[in-house]
Amino acid sequence: MYFGAHVSIAGGIVNAPLNANLIGCEVFQFFTRSPQGGYVAPLNKKIAAEFKANCKKTKQREWYIHAPYFINFASANPRIKHTSIHVVREELERASLLGAKYLMTHIGSFKDLGETKGMTQTIAALNETLKNYKGKTQFLIEISAGSGKIIGDTFEEIAKIIHHPKLKKYKIGVCYDTQHGFASGYDIRDPKAVKNTLDKFNKIVGLKNLKMSHCNDSKTEFNSHHDRHAHIGEGMIGTNGFQSLLSDHRLKNTNFILETEPDQVTDDLKILKNIRKKYVT
Repeated sequence: MYFGAHVSIAGGIVNAPLNANLIGCEVFQFFTRSPQGGYVAPLNKKIAAEFKANCKKTKQREWYIHAPYFINFASANPRIKHTSIHVVREELERASLLGAKYLMTHIGSFKDLGETKGMTQTIAALNETLKNYKGKTQFLIEISAGSGKIIGDTFEEIAKIIHHPKLKKYKIGVCYDTQHGFASGYDIRDPKAVKNTLDKFNKIVGLKNLKMSHCNDSKTEFNSHHDRHAHIGEGMIGTNGFQSLLSDHRLKNTNFILETEPDQVTDDLKILKNIRKKYVT
């Protein structure tokens, strides 16, 4: 069980592991491009080699890439759908070049097409995205907070995608976000709640498919369906919730990435490491 945070690539991707090391990361996450779209910095073997050398120098165990925020496989706009397919596939190739373990993304929203047509299009689009992909970076779906018609806010919806007959051959994994899950009605505030949530996840999705987790407290109430991250111990999940979650033996090999504001992310990492020292066996 290792801890890290989402870090900046200001000045170039090669700086990401250096930025991660500065705040005490053991693993880290980053964007390879602007999450809102626009210019995409070129990536080649020379840059990748320098990036990996910096990862080795700073003793980072693993690193992960988050896809841009504009992805929507269920869009009624063909341009948005095809851009989503192209960008996620391109990000998988870039991630593989950089040696990233996982690439995670949100899937999009059913608001245009409705759930039935939207799911059909999403399955087809993901199939097109992953078809003939030979890279080593594994593709993950991130659980959503559930605002509006967002896709992937329930275990059932995630399972419907990753276990679909057209997609199961790709071995799509899951990135669990503690705040998104909490906002979507999956409680982790005490040991009993953690057990119930992980039991349910295992029954519906399969814990073997849980590859990593984003580790964020929640500014909003349980089952609020709002995506609002808080520093560890300053939200509605609370320190006891994270102690309960991290001490569940089923997560002993799961790595956690903070997506909290930079002002206190170093403190958040220290809190998580302290919990690991005291409660994780």
